[in-house]
Amino acid sequence: MYELIQVAENTFYMDCPAKVGFYRTGDGEVVLIDSGSDRDAGKKVKKILDANGWKLKAVYNTHSHADHIGGNRYLQDQTGCRIYSPGAESCLIAYPVLEPVTLYGGFPMQELHNKFLMAKESAAELLTAETLPEGMELISLPGHSFDMAGFRTADNVIFLADSLSSEETLSKYQISFLYDVRSYLETLSMIKTLNADCFVPSHAPAVKDIIPLAQKNIDKTTGIAETIKGIVTEPKTFDEILREVFNTYGLTMTLRQNVLVGSTVKSYLAFLKDEGQAEFFFEENRMLWRAV
Repeated sequence: MYELIQVAENTFYMDCPAKVGFYRTGDGEVVLIDSGSDRDAGKKVKKILDANGWKLKAVYNTHSHADHIGGNRYLQDQTGCRIYSPGAESCLIAYPVLEPVTLYGGFPMQELHNKFLMAKESAAELLTAETLPEGMELISLPGHSFDMAGFRTADNVIFLADSLSSEETLSKYQISFLYDVRSYLETLSMIKTLNADCFVPSHAPAVKDIIPLAQKNIDKTTGIAETIKGIVTEPKTFDEILREVFNTYGLTMTLRQNVLVGSTVKSYLAFLKDEGQAEFFFEENRMLWRAV
């Protein structure tokens, strides 16, 4: 793990839990796609840069989750590189406490102030098509996060960030974090139309044909929505729904799982409500959900 893998003439990735892309732009310069999960990952990136005599020009973050931006601060301090991120993601990169705030829905207790949810802050500029090197294309991938983005390099390699989970991840963890279910399903459908010589998801093996994995993620997402709809055939509070989700999928409740899966279940309920498949109402000062 953490070795550099070449997938095209100028396109590489560091094989690690959240893959880091390397794209050579010429004159010994490279740009990164994400920076790894923490300072140690940043050090491994720097070691690769030094070993190849590459100068780091910029880091392009796909989104603001800590396992993708954890090396930002170290690399920016070491190299003076610029950091770019899409839309609202820049705000969370500059103010990492917003990550546990959005998950928890209030002031996050100290147990949520950890490197898994909060990377070191770094100065991120707004990512636009104009900030990319020549030959690199920006691909909008909303759903998993606020304004997540992917990238196509001039070698026709597409980095897909967290838009897909591997089959192993879907089987092991059952419910992957989602912010916007409808946008996520639309993103997956769009991905099935893309053509590339190689697709590099952050948490799944690089492949030439992404359609089968995209469809498995679609099926898993729609299946979870149907399961939650089935849970609310009788009116239930959110806590009752969350407990049944954990029991149905064989999950174990911890604080971290509570906020990650809990936030995702709220997104599924909002999706079902906006699709006209569920509704909420209030009774005896309780908010209840039911299928319609």
